[in-house]
Amino acid sequence: MVSIKDVAKCAGVAISTVSKVLNGYPNVSEETRQRVNKAVEELNFVPNSVAAALSSKQAGRVALLINSNMKTNAIDEIDMQYISGALNKAMELNLDVITLFFFMFQNKTADEVARYLQSQSITGIIIYGMSKEDKVLHRLISTGKFKCVVIDAPFVNVSTSCIGVDHRRAQYEVAAKTVMENNCKRILYIAGKRNGYVTDERIRGMEDLVKEKNLTMLVRNGEFSELQARNITLKYAKNKDIVVCASDLMAIGAMKALIQMDIFRPVCGFDGIILMGYVGKQMNTVRQDFASISESAMEELQELMNGGYGRNIVMKHSLVRMKYEDIIA
Repeated sequence: MVSIKDVAKCAGVAISTVSKVLNGYPNVSEETRQRVNKAVEELNFVPNSVAAALSSKQAGRVALLINSNMKTNAIDEIDMQYISGALNKAMELNLDVITLFFFMFQNKTADEVARYLQSQSITGIIIYGMSKEDKVLHRLISTGKFKCVVIDAPFVNVSTSCIGVDHRRAQYEVAAKTVMENNCKRILYIAGKRNGYVTDERIRGMEDLVKEKNLTMLVRNGEFSELQARNITLKYAKNKDIVVCASDLMAIGAMKALIQMDIFRPVCGFDGIILMGYVGKQMNTVRQDFASISESAMEELQELMNGGYGRNIVMKHSLVRMKYEDIIA
């Protein structure tokens, strides 16, 4: 069996340097990193932890790979529901889970990420919050080295499933309900991130509504930011009849701006986060059961790890008004 000593000799570096490269330490030159990676590939080196898992026929471990927003606690609520759902189901299925974050793999290639995951005995991954710009993860999925379940991104192949609500339909429904309740014609739509897959789907839902009801719509990207949604509302809402937001956090920012402007415009959101119940203004929103979505993702990942094939899974959503009384009950 090839050892780490063999890799060090082939690459012409110290064993400690090989270890640093395999574990993703930053204080290694790019030239050295490439030499080590080339030696690993040529020798088909498998770290000891992976070899042990394979020899003992372990099923391996599951990684939760999360694109956490370090700036907003409200988004952390969603992440915590995801993690809670995944861990509860993993415990039930007797699966070992570790939690990783996107920022841990900045400036790394798909091969480097794969080797790190293999060094941790990871065989299955649930990916949360992947965007169009996450090309390294796209390549990682396409290699088929890991069984993957992707939340809210349209990736399906033999070893990969995707799962989430029907964002196009859900966005249409919550906007249509709010438009009809208030007899609106001119929409200000504050969309999410420009590079987000769900952003495209939700915009399509809004376009369906505009076409069906013969409405007008101005679209601006709020990047899922409360501050940006507030600023967009201050700039454009005066000449619109309604503000439709692609997240609850942006809906809160929009509502606070309207209060500052001392004008009334109906506002609706998307997600169903608990914070909506504390705003003081009841708004229509789409409730996603993030914990349930994550539980289903863990079940699907086990199916893939047991030999199943990738597929698209659509979860249920509901339209709600978040009330303070419901939150504290």
